[in-house]
Amino acid sequence: MRPLRVPNSVSTAASQDESPSKAYLRLKSSATRENLWLYILRMLLDRPMYAYEIGKGLSNRFGFSTATVTVYVVLYKLQRENLIRSEQEASFQERPSRKYYAITDLGKEELKRGRKFLQDILRLLE
Repeated sequence: MRPLRVPNSVSTAASQDESPSKAYLRLKSSATRENLWLYILRMLLDRPMYAYEIGKGLSNRFGFSTATVTVYVVLYKLQRENLIRSEQEASFQERPSRKYYAITDLGKEELKRGRKFLQDILRLLE
């Protein structure tokens, strides 16, 4: 699967010299960092992952990054809402144990609901 990149410019027709407006930058922030739960649930749909791997995945797959502590905060909230579950992997060969996170059935439903909400907004803006 090719990585999805969050667009950096307002429009491909805009001049390369133009920088995005503050309004656009606020939109970009609210659609990415302020809604990490959508991106995290999407990655966990593919397979269980540990927190550090999720943080790296945001950058590699979606083209933006956030503080590691933010990823942990979102994971904690998702787990508290039963959208994800965690399992501790035992350590071996001097590696530390890792906590893997996996999406739950409820998490899959909420991801579907979130995606539909965003699609509805896009349709309204057409």
